[in-house]
Amino acid sequence: MTLQQLRYVVTVAETGNITEAAKLLFITQPSLTAAIHELEKEMQITIFNRTNKGVVVSNEGNLFLSYARQVLEQTSLLEEKYLKRKEHSPRFSVSCQHYAFAVNAFVDVIREFGGDKYDFTLRETQTYEIIEDVSKLKSEIGILYTSSKNEEVIMKIIKQNGLKFEELFVAKPHVFIYSGHPLAHKDIITLEELEPYPYLSFEQGAYNSFYFSEEILSTLDRDKNIKVRDRATLFNLVVGLNGYTVSSGVISRELNGEHIIARPLAVDESMRIGTITQKNMPLSRYATAYMEYLKKYITK
Repeated sequence: MTLQQLRYVVTVAETGNITEAAKLLFITQPSLTAAIHELEKEMQITIFNRTNKGVVVSNEGNLFLSYARQVLEQTSLLEEKYLKRKEHSPRFSVSCQHYAFAVNAFVDVIREFGGDKYDFTLRETQTYEIIEDVSKLKSEIGILYTSSKNEEVIMKIIKQNGLKFEELFVAKPHVFIYSGHPLAHKDIITLEELEPYPYLSFEQGAYNSFYFSEEILSTLDRDKNIKVRDRATLFNLVVGLNGYTVSSGVISRELNGEHIIARPLAVDESMRIGTITQKNMPLSRYATAYMEYLKKYITK
């Protein structure tokens, strides 16, 4: 077993594709495949299951990769300390629902560790994909919420994928609206008052069940519904159409603009927002720092 082989399997796990990984590693696809087979034979395990859609990390491969990442991380630290090598690119990925504090913490990690070269990924994506990304090691940390309506289903899927959920904070539902909205002057807004206005939510693709909705109270019947894929589009529609969305109430002027405001929603419900990570995998220094930055913004 060599460090190079460990780098190979980690890259394949992150890309999910032998061809793409070979390009990133600057080797031929047959050479990469042979190196992985040799490592699997030596370790007497199957790290990847081959499918017609690419490669998928096996259950025993997940555990092996958790150790491989630790070895590579410690190797990088040794090289930095004793060989003064900093030419390698730090790699770190997060998958999350559309939360401003998640973006702010990600920026702080880049400022701390970025240097001249880095390869960091922030995926603001669909709920099911967040769980899938972390389970397949595409991301080290995922961020999502549970409520009384979806908690049983979400926690079951998290457990089935060998992941753990750690609560960050509990929030009461808020509506995000335009500062010039007819309801902007109110201290608390009711569902009845929102009925004339378009309801905006993030589209969940093949998993569009209310269990995977990013917005709490998604089961309510609304006459005007608009689904979007990205944060910028949603907030443009909030401003342009006097629309609204339902979220945690944690807002960032820098990311969301000064014209987007949050108002408490008059409902008896709450959102438990937290992180998901691999159950048996220690966090890298980037992930550890990210967790601390998350807590800093939540405290604010």
